Amino acid sequence: MKEKIYLDHAATTPMDPEVIDVMTKALSENYGNASSIHQLGKKNRVLIDYARQTMAESIGAKTNEIIITSGGTESDNTAIIKTAEHLADRGKHIITTNVEHPAVLNPMKYLENKGFEITYLPADTKGKITLEQVKEAIRPDTILISIMYGNNEVGAIMPIQAIGEYLKELDQEIIFHTDAVQAYGSIPLDVEALNVDLLSVSAHKMNGPKGIGFLYIREGIKIPSLLLGGAQENEHRAGTENIPAILAFEKAIQIHQKNQTENYNHLMELKKTFIKEMDEADIDYSVNGEINDSLPHVLSLCIPAIRSDMLLIQMDLEGVFLSAGSACSAGTLEPSHVLIAMFGDEATEIDHTLRFSFGVGTTLEEIKKTVEILKKLTLNMQKH
Repeated sequence: MKEKIYLDHAATTPMDPEVIDVMTKALSENYGNASSIHQLGKKNRVLIDYARQTMAESIGAKTNEIIITSGGTESDNTAIIKTAEHLADRGKHIITTNVEHPAVLNPMKYLENKGFEITYLPADTKGKITLEQVKEAIRPDTILISIMYGNNEVGAIMPIQAIGEYLKELDQEIIFHTDAVQAYGSIPLDVEALNVDLLSVSAHKMNGPKGIGFLYIREGIKIPSLLLGGAQENEHRAGTENIPAILAFEKAIQIHQKNQTENYNHLMELKKTFIKEMDEADIDYSVNGEINDSLPHVLSLCIPAIRSDMLLIQMDLEGVFLSAGSACSAGTLEPSHVLIAMFGDEATEIDHTLRFSFGVGTTLEEIKKTVEILKKLTLNMQKH
């Protein structure tokens, strides 16, 4: 049986064994409803408060600024849709980019159908936008700007801090949201330094469980709840709290915070080793985006000799699991909107890109083995 090499951490990460232990224990012991007034309920309420504090400290926020959600998609939807609806009487213009995750782009489409006007800033060939583009796009009726921190397909890092600093000094109140789902856990984030008002996070991208995340809402900003029901999360998010997932997420954060510098250096070493091995293997390739000024765990490569869908299948058969530069939606393979934004819809990159994304458990040996397999497959497939 072939050794399995998992290089799709940007899609989701395996849960850390310690996180699994915490979640398993909580599933059997922490079953009380945190809204109940009996001992089991009160105990879980205290545990949620501790977890919320851990979440807040991980991004330099206050405890009351953290709203626990079901993940990145809910956080993004809440931040975008509810902010827009709440501020609609002030204006209906929103700014975003054309390389955002669907969890941002689809809420934008929803708002367009509701009469809002969206400006989509075009990314350059590195997958980035500039502060100048943002400045030029702002209008008197602009109420919200939503720009991702780091891109999930090519790893491009946006100038969030520069934009945040500019908006802070601007004589116009514009809410600034960043989708930090792909960045959280791989690089340090500080909401005060970034000057963001809203920030979305998910647990399953940093060795935590799926179905749990949080939304940072800067103190003083009022956003109605996306979900209507009970008064949980200080009336910001209705629904009985998922205690096992919350405690597991807390544990995942603690592990990552403890090893953050070490993890970052490890991920960058993996990326640079991958490039070095590709060069030595004499495989024709190009990097989509940049190596250094990017998320440490994401590496997007164009391999012109072979179509990515064919190579992806062969890599899978060899036990190497990764993604192409395309997203599989409802069973149909559609071109990556990110690559189209960067290179145009006729570019070689569209059908010849593979995304390799690493995790804290990925080894240098796995990187070398992957390139070895890649070289074998490209040579074999070129012959045929």
